[in-house]
Amino acid sequence: MHIFRLLLILCSVLTGYPALRAQGTINSIEAATGLPLGATVENFAAYDQDGNAFDLFEALVDGPVVLFFYRGNWCPVCNRHLSELEAELELIYQEGARVIAVSPEKPELMEKTIKKTGASFTLLHDEGNQIAEKFAVAYLPEKPVKTKTGLFQGNKTIADETARLPIPATYIIEAPGKITWRHVDPNYKNRASARDIAEALQLR
Repeated sequence: MHIFRLLLILCSVLTGYPALRAQGTINSIEAATGLPLGATVENFAAYDQDGNAFDLFEALVDGPVVLFFYRGNWCPVCNRHLSELEAELELIYQEGARVIAVSPEKPELMEKTIKKTGASFTLLHDEGNQIAEKFAVAYLPEKPVKTKTGLFQGNKTIADETARLPIPATYIIEAPGKITWRHVDPNYKNRASARDIAEALQLR
């Protein structure tokens, strides 16, 4: 692991780019700035809480997709955010959009998230943070993440051996995959509300 770190640093020095690890994961929360407004995202497929396959581009045929990342049910801020979105979900649905929540937490823990938040929208398991990487919001915490029950232990809650996490970013995506609105903040406490999203959908 130490040799790997040295190689990453050497690579960043030689190329002038920030050191990345594991297929584009950013090694700094400040550098996880996310895909920009107007960018076209790559398609992806993943499984939801019911084991059904979800394909982004197929979903976009029916209208815009509101996609956001959350850290997992161990994160009280994430649980509160999902609960608040659920409470005002109709504001987003009225604009013809579908809501997709993406997390690296293990599939067997999705049910715990639903029980804690009452979420009725689609939850996707992001195996190895591959979706977060496509959106440039995956990063490796530089220091242990504290929770109410102690330190975050990634190997127990997420299916990513490196214990990487996503920035809790929110995107509005429209066919053919264009980002028309986004909310990206490295401060995990700052989240986009259902009203913020609905107003953005009205202005598109």
